[in-house]
Amino acid sequence: MGFLKKIAGAIFGSSDGETRDPDGIYLYIKCARCGSPVRVRADRRHDLQRDYDTGEYVLHKEVMDGSCFTLIRTMTRFDGAYRVLEQEIEGGEFLTWEQYRTLTQPRD
Repeated sequence: MGFLKKIAGAIFGSSDGETRDPDGIYLYIKCARCGSPVRVRADRRHDLQRDYDTGEYVLHKEVMDGSCFTLIRTMTRFDGAYRVLEQEIEGGEFLTWEQYRTLTQPRD
């Protein structure tokens, strides 16, 4: 049964709700205009640009939230192990997973 739980967790996400995707890099963003939280997936195999001089990766992503449809532009720079080195955003702010989860949880 443990094997099936691992497969289900890899496909559908972990028990805490955060997606476990070996090829996905997730950004959590809040729109500056309406405050809507957005989760964005980037594929590390196809969406990142490699800087062969430094061994770093760069992700440029344009995101549109589903509430006010504001265009949010992001740039994230990663080291060779895909750890965030630098982030810039225009039209929003970056969130942590915990902040995103808090904003998207149903209210009682």
